[in-house]
Amino acid sequence: MPLSQCCGCLLCGPGVIAALLPHLSGTVIVGVREVAGRVVLLVRDAAAEAACPGCGAVSGRVHSRYQRLLRDAPAGGRPVVICLVARRFFCPDPACPKVTFAAQVEGLTSRYARRTPPLAAALGAVAAALCGRAGARLGAVLGAPASRQAMIRLVMAAPVTQAGVPQVLGVDDFALRKGHVYGTVLIGMQPGGGVVDLLPDREAATLRDWLHAHPGAAVICRDRGGAYADGARQGAPDAVQVADRWHLWHNLGEKARQTVTAHLRDCLASPASPGQPPPAQPPPACPDPPPPAPGRKLTLAERTRRRHAEVAQLTAAGHSLSATAHILRLSRPTVRKYAEAAAPADLHPAAAQPALDPFKPRLISQWNQGTRDPAALHADITARGYTGPPALITDFTAPFRDLPVPRPAPPPPPARDITRWLMTHPRNLTPGDTAALTAITTACPHLAALRDHIAAFATMMTSRTGATHLDTWLATAEASGLPALQSFASGIRADHTAVRNALTMTWNSGKVEGTVNKIKMLKRQTYGRASFPLLRQRVLLTTRPP
Repeated sequence: MPLSQCCGCLLCGPGVIAALLPHLSGTVIVGVREVAGRVVLLVRDAAAEAACPGCGAVSGRVHSRYQRLLRDAPAGGRPVVICLVARRFFCPDPACPKVTFAAQVEGLTSRYARRTPPLAAALGAVAAALCGRAGARLGAVLGAPASRQAMIRLVMAAPVTQAGVPQVLGVDDFALRKGHVYGTVLIGMQPGGGVVDLLPDREAATLRDWLHAHPGAAVICRDRGGAYADGARQGAPDAVQVADRWHLWHNLGEKARQTVTAHLRDCLASPASPGQPPPAQPPPACPDPPPPAPGRKLTLAERTRRRHAEVAQLTAAGHSLSATAHILRLSRPTVRKYAEAAAPADLHPAAAQPALDPFKPRLISQWNQGTRDPAALHADITARGYTGPPALITDFTAPFRDLPVPRPAPPPPPARDITRWLMTHPRNLTPGDTAALTAITTACPHLAALRDHIAAFATMMTSRTGATHLDTWLATAEASGLPALQSFASGIRADHTAVRNALTMTWNSGKVEGTVNKIKMLKRQTYGRASFPLLRQRVLLTTRPP
């Protein structure tokens, strides 16, 4: 029955049906069926006449009828199919090239369409947000299945309104394939502005041609790339160019890190890290082995060496053999034997100088440097000619094992940390970071000067006083003697007008950087394999304000 001829109950009232199914207002609902879990609506066109799409003449003469199946938005979580009895009419105008034509139901059908406008709009929104496979999965859950290819076709078929050229235009690049292929995004910088267009590369000629075809930009915010500067100058010579403050600060940070890295090798090669306790002093050189403890019985070799030394000392003092024998309480033949021996080894082989004695200085040096393993010590002196057993090394180093182990001097902080401290406002540093930075700048006057230059640039950038202070800062930086800072100043000289505008005007490219992050997200949703036309369509559909 037609919508205007319902039974009159609350559920079937014309207002309820018209509110729930507004796109069927031009049809008559013949019946409702459920087939294989789908809701099938049997409808026919309620109009008696139709206008010819070729000439516009209205005809009521029916040529034939046929069925059209249209998928509709799901109802109650179940798919809905509309079975429409469509009609073909004869065109009343003999001069019209269309002899017959198919009548379209307003708000419901269009040529070759297999979906109703509500379903097409819903799938189009899903496709624009998620694109291929992800959109197909969500559509299946919502009761509106579609293939990934269909989702992509919906994105490409979605109409995109041509945005006007804003007064303030932002320009930046984004990676299609990082390190190899880049594109350009153009965005309106004023409140409410969105992405204006995407360009397939970042060449100056491409930007120039786009600006020629779309005049009207009065201010162009860009990064410090030379291609965008040339393209903006050639395409919009009257526009004011503004460099991006974020890129200026980022470039200054890179130069600061280069300076810190250079002076880590020169000025901060081996200081203790600020904020940490000083390292333990290296232990003194290991002394010779201590004398035998009182009461310990001497070995034969030790007694032989001692008596030989005592006899030599007394005879050298002029005492006779008898006197020496009386003093030492030895027999005269024994004293004569010791006096005639040139060395203790002539009296007893074991009394010879131990094989380890020549290598003791080396062992002491290695011990103080941290080598405590007897096997490593033995290998070290064996390579230098030692032929004795490892046990002598173990016995020699035994008294030294209770000495404190020296701690190596901690390295200076990483260049990244020092750069972060230099680039952070002092009130945002922790007390430990402040103390560390103070100690470093005290040890290195070059980094102290760098800190002052960075602070002056930050003040100029935040207060936007570049018109009066930029030239003074550049002169000071060029005379600083810091090569990296001088290179930064030279780069600013090459783009002086745009940098001065950035440090004076309120416009900057922060909004562009946020949009670039959105483009990265959209690109990764398609696993980086989307063509540029598809990516451009999705960006224009999803990043423009509603």
